[in-house]
Amino acid sequence: MAADRVDFHEMGIDDRLLKAVADLGWAQPTLIQEKAIPLALEGKDLLARARTGSGKTAAYAVPVIQRILMSKQTVREQAVRALILVPTKELGQQVQTMVRQLTAFCARDVRVADISSKADISAQKPILMEKPDVVVGTPSRVLAHINAQNLVLHSSLEMLVIDEADLVFSFGFEADLKSLLCHLPKIYQAFLMSATLNEDVQALKELVLHNPVTLKLQGSQLPDSSQLQQYSVKCEEEDKFLLIYTLLKLRLVRGKTLLFVGTVDRCYRLKLFLEQFSIPACVLNSELPVLSRCHIISQFNQGFYDYIIATDEQGLENPTAPAKKEEEKKDKKKKKKKKTTGEGGPSKDQEYGVSRGIDFQNVANVINFDFPPTVESYIHRVGRTARADNPGTALTFVSHTELPLLEEVESALTENTECALQPYGFKMEEIEGFRYRCRDAMRSVTKQSVKEARLKEIKQELLNSERLKTYFEDNPRDLHLLRHDKDLHPAVIKPHMKNVPDYLIPPTLKGLANPLTGRKKRGRNFKPKTVGVIKSDFKKNARGKNPLKTFRFKSKKSKASAEGKS
Repeated sequence: MAADRVDFHEMGIDDRLLKAVADLGWAQPTLIQEKAIPLALEGKDLLARARTGSGKTAAYAVPVIQRILMSKQTVREQAVRALILVPTKELGQQVQTMVRQLTAFCARDVRVADISSKADISAQKPILMEKPDVVVGTPSRVLAHINAQNLVLHSSLEMLVIDEADLVFSFGFEADLKSLLCHLPKIYQAFLMSATLNEDVQALKELVLHNPVTLKLQGSQLPDSSQLQQYSVKCEEEDKFLLIYTLLKLRLVRGKTLLFVGTVDRCYRLKLFLEQFSIPACVLNSELPVLSRCHIISQFNQGFYDYIIATDEQGLENPTAPAKKEEEKKDKKKKKKKKTTGEGGPSKDQEYGVSRGIDFQNVANVINFDFPPTVESYIHRVGRTARADNPGTALTFVSHTELPLLEEVESALTENTECALQPYGFKMEEIEGFRYRCRDAMRSVTKQSVKEARLKEIKQELLNSERLKTYFEDNPRDLHLLRHDKDLHPAVIKPHMKNVPDYLIPPTLKGLANPLTGRKKRGRNFKPKTVGVIKSDFKKNARGKNPLKTFRFKSKKSKASAEGKS
């Protein structure tokens, strides 16, 4: 099979593109790139399904750039030739970064603009007046610019890409997309890229594609167990907090970790709980300004933080009609209240998405603190780790009410009678000594403290967002000084909770535990911890045992021998 592999230099790609690919360190194309790029260069429409982290962005970005470079050999007139539609602002910025990296040696010939941010329409007009070759944006944002006559596509557009196509309708863009398509020329090449092929993708296929080639690569939507280890542990509410405290405070989970929760409130509840034990973590949710969200992701990728607590809010997906009407009524009441009293909660960004398509780099672990609402949501969350060829671990907490959802996920992930999701045999009775501390911390995190934390964080991040926009444009070197994992402190912090007394650490964990003592620092000699390091740290302890298996129940024989030794 290796002999049949096609390298980038065999695809007929421009030398400047090949140089950029080499600078990115891509020795060989991934499977999706190997199959999709030659077909796209032949001018075919594509519907491609490949799992998250498989290199889908480059699979369409390379042919888009190549076609623009070829067009410019004959037609020198500047025009918008490619439109890339994304469901979220974060993904928009990520796509722009990828295109800029690939055009590093032809930046004068291929210009890209990301218009997905929340900036004022009039502020983005000058960018579009220069007619960038590639425009990246959400459907609603692109349509707003078309309606404002800032963007004209009906005569110049040659290529349309819809990235994360399975999410475009679920994020409520169906009407915007259908309106937008009326402003495009009759003939253009189109690519739909998706992690899953659901009904929404089939509907998009009918709307956008013409005689497409369908690529269904990698039957499994997640890597196999040799690369991604998936575990579930059955625990109720209090045990969730007890277990997360043990895993993080004793550093049983090593490397960069994403913790997913269901709501914004839960986000801050967990952050304040961890603050009680001096465990710093960033919060990422739809209420934060988009500039702050992108900066948090960027700093996380650079190794500033070990933990991000992220929401994967079901409410942001397209609700049913009656539910939507109720939401609209509530929003109107909130707006009215805000106008008259100056009160009302911060608004949620409908184009927010953290578990969807965002390229978190070198994530060692994903922990589902709250169970994902759907199988697709589970796949998108867990897909943040074990990307490309890196190993990763996913751990999901399951309460008794969530058992039916667990069964759905298990049946979807079962291949050849073997389920990818294995039970995590943690002996909860061994960490009972920590329970009183956790109860103490949970009592300190009241509804009022969560509310105060939310407001404080929003105010703080709005200030950060303004600074990001103005000051750091002139002082880029100071950007790393702006941290997003600072303590919020609306709850009373007890100093003794910071340390873990040696007598509380269970004997079986003493060889593994390395209690967290303070905030992570980033000095001159700092090197971000990579997943390669995690493999040796997290997967094996000093005696060469896998910690995930160390906590399994011991047999009576081994228990008796242990008592005999003592």
